Amino acid sequence: MEKTNKKHTAKAVETVEQIVETPKVEKDIWEIKDRLYYLTHDYAPLTYTLPSRHTRRFPLLWFDPKEGKQKEIRHASNQNSPFVEEQKGECTMEHIIFKDGTLFVPKEKQALQKLLSIYHPQLNKRYEEKDDVKEAVDDLEYLEYEFQALALSRELDIDHAEAILRTEVGSEVNKMSSKELKRDLLVFAKNNPTLFLQLANDENIQLRNTAVKATEERIITLSQDQRTFSWASNGKKLMKVPFEENPYSAFAAFLKTDEGVEVFKSIEKKLK
Repeated sequence: MEKTNKKHTAKAVETVEQIVETPKVEKDIWEIKDRLYYLTHDYAPLTYTLPSRHTRRFPLLWFDPKEGKQKEIRHASNQNSPFVEEQKGECTMEHIIFKDGTLFVPKEKQALQKLLSIYHPQLNKRYEEKDDVKEAVDDLEYLEYEFQALALSRELDIDHAEAILRTEVGSEVNKMSSKELKRDLLVFAKNNPTLFLQLANDENIQLRNTAVKATEERIITLSQDQRTFSWASNGKKLMKVPFEENPYSAFAAFLKTDEGVEVFKSIEKKLK
């Protein structure tokens, strides 16, 4: 009797161990809910018909990585699957129509939702699905950039502010008072925080500003073909602009070289 019990116990333990070793549970990430789709690039005609069946002109195919083959898709309102091979009986074909740039699909139309949210080749090209979570993340990211930009704009000195604004308004900065510069810098930081931060952290921007000011005040000259910088006083060539480079960006890079450092010091003295 004892031997029999031991055998049964061993089998029971063996079975439990097998169950613990293979707890494979696949999570279904598809959420049953109403969904809203909208056309991209601010494209919003009164009506827009998205291709809803496979044709030579508008192929509707989706590659299934598990089965290793292309699957034809189409929208049939009386079917539970967007895949042609899984649709049975007579199919009721239906157009997919966006009105004023949007398309609302209720949760009851699961086949259409999956066709639009997963399989359609025009997804994220001609149209997108509204994603409140993603939009909230994007909004938060934008607000963080805006906060950083506004905080930094208050710390920059006048010369740095002038250098940044010159990229936006050109020589108009020469007519601005320090208060006007600060005001416009704050407005720029608020309206375009990402670009503002890029410019503020560009180590060459103040050197470019120096080059532009020196040109405006006839300390240096830039040839008509935008290829050569020279001293205005004697015409001596300072540098040749590399092909297809912005002349002021090239001159800013030149000012950081051993030869350019001396030129920069001379320009700064004359600007004062």
